[in-house]
Amino acid sequence: MQASLNKQIVRRFIDEYQTGADERAFAELLHPDVVDHSRPPGIAAGAEGVRQQFDGFRAGLPDFRATILHLVAEGDLVVTHKVFRGTHTGELMGIPPTGREVEILVIDIVRVEDGRIVEHWNVVDRLGLLQQLGAIPAPETAASA
Repeated sequence: MQASLNKQIVRRFIDEYQTGADERAFAELLHPDVVDHSRPPGIAAGAEGVRQQFDGFRAGLPDFRATILHLVAEGDLVVTHKVFRGTHTGELMGIPPTGREVEILVIDIVRVEDGRIVEHWNVVDRLGLLQQLGAIPAPETAASA
């Protein structure tokens, strides 16, 4: 039963905050002191760091949206396999706008406690993103060069 409730919390966070930018959902569903074990360098700790990351996505990909491909829960852990999509019309990761549609594959593991996300781990296909943005050659381009 608890795993089902935790899945609902994570689904709401993805739909309402990650895609919808709803600050009310952000405050309700994410603990202010969330521990992000996958936090990139230069990003603040806690909820502020999560906000910084999604503000960055939205600045670079104004039509940013997250789509859940798989959602699995056991106990207090929820795993999502999802794709972030958007059009690169603003600077992203220091890369000027390309106008390209991009897809970023992500696997997240979060721990939920008392109705809030308190811990986070993830794997993000940054290499694939950099290739889509033309910042590094795609394998078939590199092989033919």
